[in-house]
Amino acid sequence: MSGACPSCTSRGLLLAMLAGHIDRGVNGRAGERAREILALGDEELARAVAPNDPGSPLRRSRSRGAHDALAATLEATGCWSTCPHAPGYPASLDSLGAARPRALFGAGSSAILAGLELDHAATIVGSRRAGAYGREVAHELSRLLAGSGITVISGMALGVDSAAHEGALAGSGQTLAVLGTGAERPYPRSRRHLYERIRAGGAVLSELPPGSPTFRWMFPARNRLMAAMAAVTIVVEAAVRSGSLITAEMAIEGGRQVGAVPGPVTSWRSGGANKLLADGAAVIRDAQDVLDLLLGPGVGSVVEEGPPLPSAGLAVLRAVEGGATTPDAVSMACGTSFPAAQAALGRLERVGYVSSDAGGRYSRTAHRVPDRRAPDG
Repeated sequence: MSGACPSCTSRGLLLAMLAGHIDRGVNGRAGERAREILALGDEELARAVAPNDPGSPLRRSRSRGAHDALAATLEATGCWSTCPHAPGYPASLDSLGAARPRALFGAGSSAILAGLELDHAATIVGSRRAGAYGREVAHELSRLLAGSGITVISGMALGVDSAAHEGALAGSGQTLAVLGTGAERPYPRSRRHLYERIRAGGAVLSELPPGSPTFRWMFPARNRLMAAMAAVTIVVEAAVRSGSLITAEMAIEGGRQVGAVPGPVTSWRSGGANKLLADGAAVIRDAQDVLDLLLGPGVGSVVEEGPPLPSAGLAVLRAVEGGATTPDAVSMACGTSFPAAQAALGRLERVGYVSSDAGGRYSRTAHRVPDRRAPDG
């Protein structure tokens, strides 16, 4: 990738220099105001957020010294840059109009960004405080989609976002993490290992240059990039006041499709996703539903079957599907002994039909049981 041109690079430098001023300018309305502010031209932006001395950041962002320092930082951190005047800039971002970023900075494979196709990309977002259900669904959706040639885009946040990236990596497919901070470092820091794996096998992207400070407005601002780069945004387990709903709103405004995974009506974690469904979002039950949205019904297919199960294994699996999440509960539901239930759950976990959390509670995965049955005994 040849790199962003000096004019567009100046914009990225200007955003970094004005980051603190922009944060004060959003006045608690980060999701809404960040988009308005980023749609301003350089001079308008500087006057709007730094009215006392707009000329200083403009001059510094265009200075030879600032550009030389950025070039050195990009080289030192192994990052790259692109812009609309250079190869590798995704045409899908044109839908943002005046709020389209003039420069992008990345780490990892620049080829993933260069080859990004709108109808072969899905953005998957959700709650940072996701439960086992949300993490499992996000992981399985992403694993199957990535294995089917769909690039999975998310924000590497705790919870659903991280599970989506993990799933895509497990599916040996492509994943793109869009950060609110610079692309040279993990955010949050607790996801360093995941960041390194994405950087090694996928790509990390930001509109801010390496070394930029971190402010709250940067995260809803980056959501517009995630919403624009994929033909569909899927919301998994999001609360009513979740930042994921901002991403869904931005997707709708940009003419993209929005889907949501249904969740229990009694769970606060699913309130936002369920509201999206009530408002007309597409119902996402599995990866096939996402492929149908992206490619058209029946055009693409993804089916992953586990091994056949004997009747006893099927009974235990149905018990888990019915809400029996512990060996004790399965034992009662199936009328079997505790050791037998525990052993059966272990077998189901080994072949991928269920997964367990740190508390020893089991949940159903997306693996499909084949129609044929294994012999009993």
